Amino acid sequence: MAQASKTVNSNSSKEENQENQIYENVFSEIETLELPLGTSLRSVYDDQPNAHKRFMEKLEARIRNHDREIEKMCNFHHQGFVDAITELLKVRSNAGKLKVQVTDTNRRLQDAGKEVISQSKEMIQCRVQQRNIATTVEKLQLCLPVLEMYSKVREQMKAKRYYSALKTMELLENTYLPQVYQYRFCQIMTENIPRLREEIKEISMSDLKDFLESIRKHSDKIGEMAMKQNIPNWLGIDDPQSQQQRTFNSIVKKQTNTSDERKWRVANGTVPEHVDEVTSEQLQDEEEEYEEEVLTAQDLVDFSPVYRCLHIYTILGDRETFENYYRKQRRKQAGLVLQPQSNMHETVEGYRKYFNQIVGFFVVEDHILHATQGLVTRAFTDELWNMALSKIIAVLRTHSSYCTDPDLVLELKNLIVVYADTLQGYGFPVNRLFDLLLEIRDQYNETLLKKWAVVFREIFESDNYSPIPVANEEEYRMIISRFPFHDSELEKQPFPKRFPVSQSVPEIYKEFKEFIYASLKFSESLHRSSTEIDDMLRKSTNLLLTRTLSGCLQSLIKKQHIGLTELVQIIINTTHLEQACKYLEDFITNITNVSPETVHTTRLYGLSTFKDARHAAEGEIYTKLNHKIDEFIQLSDYEWTMTEPNGRASGYLMDLINFLRSTFQVFTHLPNNVNHHAAMSGKVAQTACMSACKHLSTSLMQMLLDTEVKQISMGAIQQFNLDVIQCELFASSEPVPGFQGDTLQLAFIDLRQLLDLFMVWDWSTYLADYGQATSKYLRVNPSTALTLLEKMKDTNKKNNIFSQFRKSDRDKQKLIETVVKQLRSLVNVVFSRISIKNTRTVGGLG
Repeated sequence: MAQASKTVNSNSSKEENQENQIYENVFSEIETLELPLGTSLRSVYDDQPNAHKRFMEKLEARIRNHDREIEKMCNFHHQGFVDAITELLKVRSNAGKLKVQVTDTNRRLQDAGKEVISQSKEMIQCRVQQRNIATTVEKLQLCLPVLEMYSKVREQMKAKRYYSALKTMELLENTYLPQVYQYRFCQIMTENIPRLREEIKEISMSDLKDFLESIRKHSDKIGEMAMKQNIPNWLGIDDPQSQQQRTFNSIVKKQTNTSDERKWRVANGTVPEHVDEVTSEQLQDEEEEYEEEVLTAQDLVDFSPVYRCLHIYTILGDRETFENYYRKQRRKQAGLVLQPQSNMHETVEGYRKYFNQIVGFFVVEDHILHATQGLVTRAFTDELWNMALSKIIAVLRTHSSYCTDPDLVLELKNLIVVYADTLQGYGFPVNRLFDLLLEIRDQYNETLLKKWAVVFREIFESDNYSPIPVANEEEYRMIISRFPFHDSELEKQPFPKRFPVSQSVPEIYKEFKEFIYASLKFSESLHRSSTEIDDMLRKSTNLLLTRTLSGCLQSLIKKQHIGLTELVQIIINTTHLEQACKYLEDFITNITNVSPETVHTTRLYGLSTFKDARHAAEGEIYTKLNHKIDEFIQLSDYEWTMTEPNGRASGYLMDLINFLRSTFQVFTHLPNNVNHHAAMSGKVAQTACMSACKHLSTSLMQMLLDTEVKQISMGAIQQFNLDVIQCELFASSEPVPGFQGDTLQLAFIDLRQLLDLFMVWDWSTYLADYGQATSKYLRVNPSTALTLLEKMKDTNKKNNIFSQFRKSDRDKQKLIETVVKQLRSLVNVVFSRISIKNTRTVGGLG
């Protein structure tokens, strides 16, 4: 029990000690910590009933303990505190006295310092004002340059010195404004500077647009002056202003090396700023220095707007925009320049103005290329040139095709040459233009051929087709100088005498030389070799022979008013012209200095023209003779049922024979000085005479066999025989010398044998000997004899109504019927043989 009580007491004492330790810790925390106390207090009350009460008891005990310590400390220091209070009371009385003295002193000091205070305030105010003034002066010294620079910008813009204004703005913005950025007017300036730059850009762009408009209007003048410098001496143009205008390139170059180049160097910062102030007025001054050398430099062009605008956009960092705009506008202007007028081909002035505009355009671009270093590039100008060249060639090819005047085509060629040489001098390739000139050369030759066709026709129309008479040596030499004629027999003859040719021959020969000269003019300045020029001349001359002259001769020969005499003279003329062609070859050789022995030299192959003309003239002679014979035969008026002949030949036939006699005298009575043409004229005369006799024989035969002639009497046969006899007499009279034996009479052999057969009535011989080479009537065709016999049979029936009552008539009629049957059988046999022969021929071909 006691042990248990002891154990309980021991446990209670431990718990009490733990509780005390907890409170001790709490009080320590309360005494050492300010806030918060929640955690410490909560630990007292947690899990302990009546903890609040025990805590309060402990707390009060703690407070009483501290109070006792405080009381002990106060008792320890009480005497010192009392001594301090006693000393303080003693000081109090002295302090009152001091206060009175201090107050009095302060009053007297205040009274004495009022004036000082007043003066010090004034001094302070002055010091403040001084400081403000100094500050203001300092700030004004910073602001005045800004204002001056801004004013300078305005003045420069007013004076249109935009490049300088930009430089000033750049200096103002980068150097001066940052020093006084805090002021409001500086902010306004800062806001205005971009607007001023835009204004300068707009103004400079406006000037550029005015420049582009002006340069478009003056391009033709610039081009004209540039082209006149390249006019070659062979054009023979004497321009009083040529020497002045030759200075165009030097003036442009000088402008490039002075004002333009210096401006560009300023823009790139390679020269001092003052060099940039090269205004249009100064450019004008420079131009006026050369006023004696050119008309006026400002008439050419003032490039300063371009340079100003380029410099401005470069400074503003927008150069690419400017370059693109300039190139775009120039492309558009190039399109306008290259657009020709619809009637440009009518006059050379239209072509000249077209070329002047193009040259002016590219002269300006070449100048800009060399003066601005990048505004336009060589690639850009080459692109423009290639585009322009294609357009120019197409335009010239189209418009030149409308030209029918060779002089206009030649002037166009000269313009193209000058144009090409001018642009070649500026570095533009022009080979395609010279290739185009070769095409235009062919067209030029075509216009020449047309022109000379008119000339040849006029010469032929004005010719009298009679040998040229000369009365004296002077006239003879004049003809010889115009036409290469050499005849020793003619030279020996006394005056007056006659050339064998008519007036058209020397005229045509002279026109041949004129044509060669005209063709040569186009070949000048084409940069072709002598061999090529020689080849061109010979080819064009061949065309003149084979096309133009040949066509004119053929047309002349076919004309109705050209008679047999004229045709004979044409034959003689063409012979001499053919002989003169070798002199034309020598003439071309002398011009080109190309030997005719050269391998590639073209020969004058147009000699066949004269042979063809002679053949055509001969054929026309034969045709006209035959036509005239037909006209006479149309006058015939046979009475085919007459019983008795008239006893004399028909009148129409005698007139025809007289016409033939007089006609062939033209051939036999040629001038003595054309004896060297006797063989030629004799052959033509013989052929014409033979052709006329054959045609006459054929026409007479057709009259007998005409289907419209239904009946023919023996009297008509006898009358017809009289006419044939006259024809045979004409053939035997040798109207044209040179026929051997009875060659000409053989033309009427068919008629003679047919008429003899009917007049002799020798049918038994004809039928018996038919097909034999020795037959007396070998030339009589069975079908011809049958046709004529049937016409006579019908006549006998009609005229002998009572012939059946007379035995002789009945016998004759029976004989005719028998002969008709035999002739028909013979015709059928001949026809069968011909059919079999044709069939075999066709089969062999198959």
